[in-house]
This record gives sequence, C-alpha cells and structure tokens, in this order.
Amino acid sequence: MRLFALLLAPLLALLLALPAAAAAADYAREKKWADEVLPTVLTGDPVWLELPNGHKFLTLYTEAPQAKAGVIVVHGMGVHPDWGLIGPLRQNLPELGYATLSVQMPVLRADARGEDYPATFGEAAARIGQAVAFMEAKGYGKIALVTHSLGCRMADRYLALHPNAPIAAWVAIGASGAPDYAKLKFPVLDMYGENDLPQVLKGAAQRAGGLKGKSAQVVVPKADHFFEGRDKALLEGVKGFLDKSL
Repeated sequence: MRLFALLLAPLLALLLALPAAAAAADYAREKKWADEVLPTVLTGDPVWLELPNGHKFLTLYTEAPQAKAGVIVVHGMGVHPDWGLIGPLRQNLPELGYATLSVQMPVLRADARGEDYPATFGEAAARIGQAVAFMEAKGYGKIALVTHSLGCRMADRYLALHPNAPIAAWVAIGASGAPDYAKLKFPVLDMYGENDLPQVLKGAAQRAGGLKGKSAQVVVPKADHFFEGRDKALLEGVKGFLDKSL
C-alpha cells in the first residue's frame, strides 16, 4: 500500500498541474461575449466561421468599396472582436480602403493569466487560418494582419505553422516579448506606445533588430498599451504603413 502511495504521488502532482498547462478555450465565455457584442454592432456584418472540431466562432466583416486589401484584425487577451482599440480600427479602416475581418480569438476564464494562454495558441492559429481562407474566398489579392497585445503572439504562432501563408504585411501593436520578425518574407510595422507595458518596452530593441526592408518600428508619443485617447494616431500609423506596403 505504501509503495502504491509513493507511485501515485507523482501522478497526482502531474494531474494537479494540468489545468494551467492544458487549458481549453472557454466557449461559454465566448458565447457571452457574442451575446453582448452582436446587439451593438452598427458597422459591418457578423460572420460565423467554423473550426474542424465543429465550434463556430464570431467574426465581424466590413467591406470597403474598391478595397486595396483585406485586413484581419486580431484582439488581445480575453476580450472580443469589437473591444477597445480594435473597434475603431475594424470600423474605420474600410473608410480608408481596407476591408476588415475582426476575429474572436480563444478566451479563457476571466481570472486567467497571460501565461495560461499559450495552451490556446494552436486553436488561435486555426482561427486565423480560417479567417485567411474567408478573405481569399472574398477575392482579396492582398491580405494583411493587424494584431494587438497577446494577439501578436497568436499571429506569430500562425505564421510559424504556415510560413507560406498568403500574408502581405503585418502591423503588430503592443507586442509583448520579441517575435522573430527576421524570418518573415513581408514587411512588419512594430508599433507601441511611449507608456506601454514594461514587457513591451523591454523587448523593443530586440524586436527592432529583426526588422528589415520596408519594415519599421514606431513609438506613439503619450500612448499607453491600449492607446486610450490616441485612436487617431493609431489609425493614421496603421493606414500609412499599409498604404506603403500593399
């Protein structure tokens, strides 16, 4: 019996550690976001895309007359495709010639931490892949990514899994850590605020080291991680880069 207990103890420790390491996307919370967002959507149309496991996730699609390109917009941790700075970007870029598809990314429970989210990156990559396929089916010859915060890491996972993905440009806003931009074949705008989060500021020099060609790094004065009160500067920066890159 004692031997059994000794053998069982390591297994129990492993099982106790599993919830954080193998966290699954919280589809119930995702549905609550959709129920809250859909009644307030005045610009664009809801489009439900489907994962191989049968789960349907919300995207918000906004066309642009004679669009120069299609832009896939990816939000940060635990929010929704019309949240915060994402809303103004997805709504206003079409007026500037870029159709947008803002994608609901996987969310975890409300008290989940950033270190819990890498377990969802595989599904996040699959969602971005479905979004790319949708935009291709719509006939957009050029597709760009515009991502914020944790969404930058999710996009980085997608690009690592699909090195030949039909992406023509990437605007990474408030990227934490240091994605390896040097491996990419298209231009990148690494954009962050002067008063951004410490981890974003800390990785800025390393991120800049991977930029090449038409890529650039821009620091927006007085902006925080969420660009509160700096929507105009954010939109102008994104548009200017897309205009030069696509």
